[in-house]
Amino acid sequence: MNVTRRVEWGLGGAAAFFGVAAASYAAFVSSAWLRYGQPAAPNPDEMDPLLDVFMPKFDVAERHHLDVAAPAAVTFGALMDMDLDQSRLVRAVFKGRQLLMGAEADTETSGSNLVEMTKALGWVVLAEIPGHEIVMGSVTRPWEPNVTFRGILPDAFAAFDEPDYVKIVWTLRADPVSLHSSIARSETRAVATDASARRKFRWYWARFSAGIVLIREMSMRMIKHEAEKRAMGLSVTPGRVQA
Repeated sequence: MNVTRRVEWGLGGAAAFFGVAAASYAAFVSSAWLRYGQPAAPNPDEMDPLLDVFMPKFDVAERHHLDVAAPAAVTFGALMDMDLDQSRLVRAVFKGRQLLMGAEADTETSGSNLVEMTKALGWVVLAEIPGHEIVMGSVTRPWEPNVTFRGILPDAFAAFDEPDYVKIVWTLRADPVSLHSSIARSETRAVATDASARRKFRWYWARFSAGIVLIREMSMRMIKHEAEKRAMGLSVTPGRVQA
């Protein structure tokens, strides 16, 4: 096979790959658009009464979990130490959103882990069960290029209904299975406060939820790796959770 033929095959393979990727993304966008406002009910083990206090009804929900060969306390510690900035893939997803939305370049945000960084952005802790679960919340307008997060105190969060906003809550949770195993969980819920916000958020969710799902999946893998490493006593400096 000569050089020209190799180049032709290479270009053809690349075109096929990007064609499949584009078709898959288009199918995902279409599905997300159609499913908006019809979130799947949680399985019995996914039910979260603490989260229900702040958002019993919602437009979208993303639930992710992984079995972890580590005690629940160790898994929850890894969840609380999670630093998504250590993942190149996650950074690429955020960079992609920035470019597609025409947002300003991100500035440094203080905080050594996900919880502290989101607090610095405006999120608040709505509830916490030490060693088991934390619930974070804010209101925002995700469709804006440069998103800002507004913290609402726990007592006022459920009743917040100012127009043109989306309320978002997410959890980090570790459920014990045995003395040496647990399940790491993360759930995100969002609900628009009025019809105008719902139209704009549906547009945003359909196009960008694929990246959100990818980040959740990556974070669960990071947690599993770190928690199991800690459980085996191999972690020398239990600070940031790295990919």
